Amino acid sequence: MSTHSHLTDDCIFCRIIRGEIPSFKLIETDKSYSFMDIDPLSPGHALVIPKYHAEFFHQVPDEYLADALPVAKKIAAASNLDQYNVLQNNGKMANQAVPHVHFHIIPKPNEEQGLGLRWKPIGMKMDDVKELYEKVKKEL
Repeated sequence: MSTHSHLTDDCIFCRIIRGEIPSFKLIETDKSYSFMDIDPLSPGHALVIPKYHAEFFHQVPDEYLADALPVAKKIAAASNLDQYNVLQNNGKMANQAVPHVHFHIIPKPNEEQGLGLRWKPIGMKMDDVKELYEKVKKEL
């Protein structure tokens, strides 16, 4: 493991990366660290964290993100899951509990275990969708 200057002292995930807090490590690369979640939604729930401290997804450099998803894919494949979610939350209202970007691999073995999700489309008018599209497209 290389030394990473972009980790913080007070973040629990940064401390796990540095080995200051024990974890059930699965895969470690130069840019990612993965381990079993100790408060899982279902058996086999795992996390992949970039070795770069950022609270929000859009703040993580691309090379760290490019490393994290193949790690998540390997964990999902090795876990032989029939159904699962890959989840990444941004902000407290979006259910982000630790302010360090992380990806969950959450097995969905049955209706009760795993991720429960509310999916209620809000019924936007096409003109409103187009207006938002134009604003986002302009910023790209």
